Amino acid sequence: MDAKPVVVAGANLLSVTVANPSAFARTRETIALSGAELAKLAPGFELKQALVVDAGGGPVLSQLVDMTGDDEPDDLVFQADFAPGEAKRFNLRLGQRHPVPAAEYKAYGRFVRERHDDFVWENDLVVHRMYGPDLETFAKDPLVSSGIDTWAKRTPKLVVNEWYMTDDYHQDAGQGADFYGVGKSRGCGGLGVWSGGKLYSSRNFTHSRVLANGPIRLVFELTYAPWEVPGGARISETKRVILDAGTPFNRFESTFAGSKGALSVGIGIAKHPGGAVQFDAGSRAMRVWEPVKDTKGTASGNLGCAVVLGAGVSLEAQASDLDYLAVTPTDAAGRVVYRVGSAWDRAGHVRDADAWAKTVEGLAARAAVPLQVQVVPAMPK
Repeated sequence: MDAKPVVVAGANLLSVTVANPSAFARTRETIALSGAELAKLAPGFELKQALVVDAGGGPVLSQLVDMTGDDEPDDLVFQADFAPGEAKRFNLRLGQRHPVPAAEYKAYGRFVRERHDDFVWENDLVVHRMYGPDLETFAKDPLVSSGIDTWAKRTPKLVVNEWYMTDDYHQDAGQGADFYGVGKSRGCGGLGVWSGGKLYSSRNFTHSRVLANGPIRLVFELTYAPWEVPGGARISETKRVILDAGTPFNRFESTFAGSKGALSVGIGIAKHPGGAVQFDAGSRAMRVWEPVKDTKGTASGNLGCAVVLGAGVSLEAQASDLDYLAVTPTDAAGRVVYRVGSAWDRAGHVRDADAWAKTVEGLAARAAVPLQVQVVPAMPK
């Protein structure tokens, strides 16, 4: 017999109805509620004390998320699964929020001083990293690159601290490994300014800050020092990344300063031997499926990477010597928003190139039909 859920005491203040209008199931969907909007609906509502319960009063794991960097929560997020056409009701109450056990964390990221200033982040499906300033002057093997690394893992555990601690993550010991080669390429989803048939990229990031760090949602920013592009302009970039638990896709938002007008941005995926690229105008996506090997040259399955642009955004297929590129313009504010995902066939979630294509198409389909969320004051009993 299943154990009964623990009932969270307290009066319901707000009722949240979330509906899936699509004809397909959706798992691990993240629902984000604005604290400012909740306070308008329930005067006296205190986001720092907000608790989420299901229709039966059972607790639902939630997270307070700072989106502005002022160390104050702005959003309340939680996750749920939905069958096709299904609607679910949740309630918000006030009470004491308690620390979440480490085992329930499914998203995490940090600056890695001990490994030449990497920034590394992960959830239960994927791991990525980007390179910081110390690596540029590393005497043994310096590297100037703003490309994005992706690691292959086959465990839902958060592994980056363990892998950095043992410093042995290029051979698969049962959890996965770092098989992907970045070098000076864009890796899996890095970018540059595209002008005159050439890509102009920044150096390594110079500053990082984490705004929210799990258990459900990770939010962080990387800052890139100005670099020169054709026309004499020097532009800088702030890259904000959001990764939720349960998805192979990150949301990237890059904002450029210093340009006198809109920029053309080339978002790339590295060219590797055996890789096959596909551009899909319908889902505004570029994806690659390629074989990977460990440092001994042993075949280690296949890895997929994808870049997915937003609805209504143009995608022009281009290429450089190192990368396949999805070229798209910034908006009037100098901003470009896109998603980057990866998958390893030996993790068991995506078995082949066709399954990867369906995964990417599924992301676009979900974005086209968002969940419908309605929040109203709870009815008194």
